[in-house]
Amino acid sequence: MLDILVIYYSRHGATQQMAHHIARGIDQLAHCRARIRCVPEVSTVCESTEESIPDEGAPYVTLSDLQECAGLALGSPTRFGNMAAPMKYFIDSTSPIWLQGALAGKPASCFTSSASMHGGQESTLLSMLLPLLHHGMIYVGIPYSETTLLTTQSGGTPYGASHVAGSDDNLPLTEEEIQLCHLQGQRLAETTLAQHSAGLIKVVKEE
Repeated sequence: MLDILVIYYSRHGATQQMAHHIARGIDQLAHCRARIRCVPEVSTVCESTEESIPDEGAPYVTLSDLQECAGLALGSPTRFGNMAAPMKYFIDSTSPIWLQGALAGKPASCFTSSASMHGGQESTLLSMLLPLLHHGMIYVGIPYSETTLLTTQSGGTPYGASHVAGSDDNLPLTEEEIQLCHLQGQRLAETTLAQHSAGLIKVVKEE
């Protein structure tokens, strides 16, 4: 089985829901399974440490998860057109993995949620893409051949799945948003399988 890592940060729950829908798309392909992980909060005033096990949700991601995965989906809410600080803080800690080339050749994709329709979703996805390219990953978006991308009246971009949460961050995912999450998970899994079959993915399993 190929483990495809789905990492998310979620403040109000929407990005977490998207992560699970992307995981369902991954799990639809034989020989692929999703491994869901999250990142902890960071302090704005001093260095602080979360407990090693979160109170709820997925376990916290580790560098070993990155070494062991065959593909990666990264999700964060939008913060002024950029990824949230906890996700950036985690990505900044991955230099040891970069030095090893542990992610090179592995497929990756991103997803996001914002309060408003034009709340910086696409720039957030692009900001999350940049460090993945530095890691040598192959980016997987959503092509317009997926007709839901042409008809959605809510979230959805060619750079990755997205959700419009509303000013109170409480709007549920629409059917189109859910479908695009599933499609993105499937495309990521298909690309991962192709890269693995070609012998282009290095997966390190911890003993």
